[in-house]
Amino acid sequence: MPRHPRDARHPRSVPSPRRGLRRLAPWAAGLVLAGTALVGAPAHADDERLPAGRTLVSYVVAPGDTVSGLAVRFHAWTAEIVSHNHLGPDGALQVGQRIEIPVVGKTGASTQVTMWQHPDRDREKVRRVIAGAARNHGVDPQLALAVSWQESGWQMGVVSHADAIGAMQVLPSTGRWMEHYAGRPLDLEKLGDNATAGVLLLEVLARHTHRRTHKIGAYYQGLGAVRRHGLYDETRAYVADVEAIKQRLEAGRAPS
Repeated sequence: MPRHPRDARHPRSVPSPRRGLRRLAPWAAGLVLAGTALVGAPAHADDERLPAGRTLVSYVVAPGDTVSGLAVRFHAWTAEIVSHNHLGPDGALQVGQRIEIPVVGKTGASTQVTMWQHPDRDREKVRRVIAGAARNHGVDPQLALAVSWQESGWQMGVVSHADAIGAMQVLPSTGRWMEHYAGRPLDLEKLGDNATAGVLLLEVLARHTHRRTHKIGAYYQGLGAVRRHGLYDETRAYVADVEAIKQRLEAGRAPS
C-alpha cells in the first residue's frame, strides 16, 4: 500500500501508518489539564427502584448516544435507564454525562447476546480483560475488542517496529499520557494496564471527535492528522475492518 508523503509545511505532523496515534503524547499536557472535564459527575442514581438481576455499568455519554440505543447495546431496558438516572420524561442525555446502565442479568438472559469466546486460552484471557476494562471506563466493549483484534489479534506478546506494545499496541509515550487519566502508573507489558491504556485512549478520542469513524481512524492515524487531513484511504480501510469485526462480535461470532 502506498505511503502518504510528509506534509512539507508540517514535516513531523503526518504520522507513519498504523502508529500515528502513538505520536499524540506531545500534546497530551493540554488535554490532561482538561481531564476532569472529560468525565462528568455520575447521575443521581436510585438503585432501590431496580428489579433483581440487574448489574450496574458506569458509562460516559458520547456524541450520538441515545437512551434507546444504549439500551440495545448494553441489553438493558430504556425505561430503567431513564428512571434510574432521573433523566426526565424525554430521556435527554448530555455528552460527557456519566450515567449508570442497569444491565439485565441472568433473569433476563433471553435478551442477551452471548459473547464469542476464543478457543485459545491466552487470547480468551485478553478478550476478557479488555472487555472488562472497557466496561469499567464506559467504552463499548465490542469496539475496544475490535480495535485490539485489528491491532494485535488479541495477543500480548506483540511489539511493533515502532515499539508499540501488547494487545492494544500502545507506545510507551502514550502509556505515560494515559497514566494521567488512570491516576496511577501503567505497565504496558501487563495485560490489565495495557488494556486500560488502550481503552482510555479510545475514551479520550471520543471526546475530541464527533463521528465514530473519526474516533476509530484517530486510533490508527492520529487525532491531529485526522483533524488536518481527514481520513486517509488506508485509514478508511482500517476503520471498515474494525467496524466489520465489531459487527461480527456483536452477533456472537468469531472476529474473523
